[in-house]
Amino acid sequence: MDGHDLAEVAGAIGIFTFITVVVTVTIYQLFATWRAKAALSRETEYRDLTARAVAGQEEANKQLADLSGQLSDLRGRMTKLEQVLTEVE
Repeated sequence: MDGHDLAEVAGAIGIFTFITVVVTVTIYQLFATWRAKAALSRETEYRDLTARAVAGQEEANKQLADLSGQLSDLRGRMTKLEQVLTEVE
């Protein structure tokens, strides 16, 4: 082997190494991008879920407030009814 053959072998090894590194980095970056998109999608779904949960809780609180008002009205009526019944006796 003379100097030219050795240079060709070193060049081929260098090019092969370079291509391997480029392909590896490209694949790694593609998968990193894919993972980031999946995480973003998952976070968006969690935000939507929490927004629906908060809306449901607010609706339940409104219904509870309505029921509380109805209950206090019913208690007032019962108190008046008890007073009328004690007066009648």
